[in-house]
Amino acid sequence: MSFNSFGRVFRFSTWGESHGPAIGAVVDGCPPGLSLSETDLQPWLDKRRPGQSRFTTQRQEPDQVRILSGVYDGRTTGTPIALQIENVDQRSKDYSEVAAKYRPGHADYAYDAKYGFRDPRGGGRSSARETASRVAAGGVARLVIPEVRVRAYLVELGGIAIDRSRFDDAEIDRNPFFCPDAETAKAWEQALDAARKSGSSLGAVVECSASGVPAGWGAPLYAKLDSELAAAMMSINAVKGVEIGDGFGAARLRGEENADAMRPGERGPRFTSNHAGGIAGGISTGQDIVVRIALKPTSSILTPVPTIDRAGEAAEIVTKGRHDPCVGIRAAPVAEAMMALVLADQKLLHRAQCGG
Repeated sequence: MSFNSFGRVFRFSTWGESHGPAIGAVVDGCPPGLSLSETDLQPWLDKRRPGQSRFTTQRQEPDQVRILSGVYDGRTTGTPIALQIENVDQRSKDYSEVAAKYRPGHADYAYDAKYGFRDPRGGGRSSARETASRVAAGGVARLVIPEVRVRAYLVELGGIAIDRSRFDDAEIDRNPFFCPDAETAKAWEQALDAARKSGSSLGAVVECSASGVPAGWGAPLYAKLDSELAAAMMSINAVKGVEIGDGFGAARLRGEENADAMRPGERGPRFTSNHAGGIAGGISTGQDIVVRIALKPTSSILTPVPTIDRAGEAAEIVTKGRHDPCVGIRAAPVAEAMMALVLADQKLLHRAQCGG
């Protein structure tokens, strides 16, 4: 069975393929009475939209979202909200070779092994094009959690990490990398230009934080806030690792170093550190939620790679077409969307059990 839906109370399902006529999402469980229009969603899609710099795919998609249902007189009705984004710049001919050969690092072989059939045009359902639907659904989720600010940015690209002493939130929106460190952004530009010109690609690490989350969202066992976030982030194309808080770094600390000590504060405890990433026992602590995701280098590259064809014979493939030399760049808005979707769901779950 295929799973195309995510969430418990606040749920969304995505539909469509990379080279089909359109893609979209259906959001269910959204509370009624929220003000919603296309203009509330479009800014988030514009952040993810391709073709905005030489560092992303040159596929020209306006990513204009349409609300088809679930809204009346500018407010949500409590019924399913259908969202549609048309595909207008497909080049299916670029994938003629992919129909006969498997691209290493892609889902081509795995899809054939599971279904015995696949859509080779741009990866079909496994394409990162699907994430535009998530960003649209995430725009709806943000309306459910107005008290929360979600922010994602790159902290590493091609093995070059930012200098956190130069972290500038305002800088994130000033460069094409969603980079909070202007000097490191310049180094990334050179590294990515070199990789792109050589027909290769680079990986990246994206950090996503949420401030304003109150203490108490989540659950002790099977709906842990951190496990829900890990599943959401791991579902993003090309993500191969997820960290909450210090993540694997916590394994290198001693107990007294890792403990987030508490002192009395004016509105509850004041924490002296946030190694846990704002979550303890699967429940939010009131600190910033911090998640990092590791994205592999783009598998669609111009460098020839050994592979096999559908008959199992040895072959070689070069992936032509328009592709991101670093998928991590446009993954930042997607990470924000998935964070918002999880938090909206957890807020409604908390309200269902505890009231308020």
